[in-house]
Amino acid sequence: MLTGGMRRPTLNYLKTESGAGLILVAAAALAVAVANSREADRYFALIATPIPVQVGGFAETLTLAGWVQRGLMPVFFLVLGMQMKFEMLRGELSNPRRLAFPALAAAGGLAVPALLFLALTGGQEPLAKIWPAAAATDVSVALAMLALAGPRLPSSLRILLMSVAIADDLAVAALRAVLHRHDLVWPMAVGAAGSLAGLMALSRWPRAPFLFYAVGFVLVWAFALKAGLDTSLAGFACALTVPIGARRLGQESVLKFFMDSLHPYVAFAVLPLFAFTAAGFSLRDLTLAQAAGALPLAIAAALWLGKPLGVFGISGLAAVFKLARRPTGAGWAEILGVAMLSGVGLTVSLFFAAVASGGAPARAEAATRLAVAAGSLLSALSGATLISWAQRRRSEKGEDVSG
Repeated sequence: MLTGGMRRPTLNYLKTESGAGLILVAAAALAVAVANSREADRYFALIATPIPVQVGGFAETLTLAGWVQRGLMPVFFLVLGMQMKFEMLRGELSNPRRLAFPALAAAGGLAVPALLFLALTGGQEPLAKIWPAAAATDVSVALAMLALAGPRLPSSLRILLMSVAIADDLAVAALRAVLHRHDLVWPMAVGAAGSLAGLMALSRWPRAPFLFYAVGFVLVWAFALKAGLDTSLAGFACALTVPIGARRLGQESVLKFFMDSLHPYVAFAVLPLFAFTAAGFSLRDLTLAQAAGALPLAIAAALWLGKPLGVFGISGLAAVFKLARRPTGAGWAEILGVAMLSGVGLTVSLFFAAVASGGAPARAEAATRLAVAAGSLLSALSGATLISWAQRRRSEKGEDVSG
């Protein structure tokens, strides 16, 4: 069993994510509403506004949406990476017997929707490059739906959903960066690697000032951006260098300090801002044929059907063959509900779609965003309905379990 001190960061993380998920949905809904109102031209002009930034020898010009995507979203992946590291070393997944189930569930949640997407699109370029959007999970919205539908269900279900979501999002980011590489600016790539090595060396200095870590994070990000590397992956790489030990005896760990400091900003500012800049699409010029094309249908089907099939199917088989144990206190109906909620891709799917389809026609982007919204909505409704039913059944049997 985990001690209270070990569980607290995990439970605090879940509480913040659950509340922030509702804000995310509101931001995305507002973006869609504005994009289809009389203010649509102003909205699209705003997110396309070029913003130059120059600090010393660093100079870069991106649109507002571009800065949010490539400048702020890496902080989201930094926090995800730190949370995953904590879970692996001190949290729920530090127990090998508990690790197998979410690990296999995450593997299924990555492979099955990606394969389904590629099958439905015929693996054709450039459609195949958008597969990451079909395998991602928006951990904030998914946890919010679970909290609303099943507030009295075991906390092991929330940890399972969080673990699957984080693992899949990080794996998708890594695979996308490896499989869809662009031409690298090697001197800048070497600079990113050197800065990362500096952070690794810094982690061996127990009393290193926090400012040094912040400077190191920024250097890795800046070099990665100029090198043409995936900046979200740079954020994840930085997370792995943060030490889990405390600076001094009796103090909280460096990892926990950064998690607690950054997570509220990510949950309540970065992600809603990204949702507002990325979720807006216009239905005016989108025909029925485009909305029902191979790409949008593949994304929606992969999120709504592929994710639960992969998460539930693979983990279920693992449990049947005694390769893994179910989360404590969780029933199969509840696990299936969690698997359905893992198909809520929303902002993270939009992020990977935007990265993969940069420069695509406006109509293609609108169809992709509509598909992400539809697949996420279907997943949320299906999962929440099943979770709610499972909780009612527990209540009828007097088996309510909370915490």
